[in-house]
Amino acid sequence: QVQLVESGGGLVQPGGSLRLSCAASGRTFSTSTTGWFRQAPGKEREFVARISWTRSWGVGSMEYADSVMGRFTISRDNTKNTVYLQMNSLKPDDTAVYYCATSTAGGGSSRSDYNYWGQGTQVTVSS
Repeated sequence: QVQLVESGGGLVQPGGSLRLSCAASGRTFSTSTTGWFRQAPGKEREFVARISWTRSWGVGSMEYADSVMGRFTISRDNTKNTVYLQMNSLKPDDTAVYYCATSTAGGGSSRSDYNYWGQGTQVTVSS
């Protein structure tokens, strides 16, 4: 089993920044993909970004949703088993609960690709 804990959410003004963290514990895998998704009230959970990693080669590919391209950056610190989502130039439309998820079989942008999910952290962008 893998446990994921998100942190770093909060209230921020439009144009501001936040950094979300996703700390993993439990079983480790030689290959994994960690993704960030978000769910706004009344909407479906949507893909935000993902980062793949292998023990042999380190960080592999990254992918972003069009809506966050150029504003959000996903990264990974293997020493801490933590994936980050740096969010800049935040907009009110970014308001949502943000979830991290891990796939052990090569994940993409679909929720069904991911085996393990965190509980989420609230991000609110408002003046």
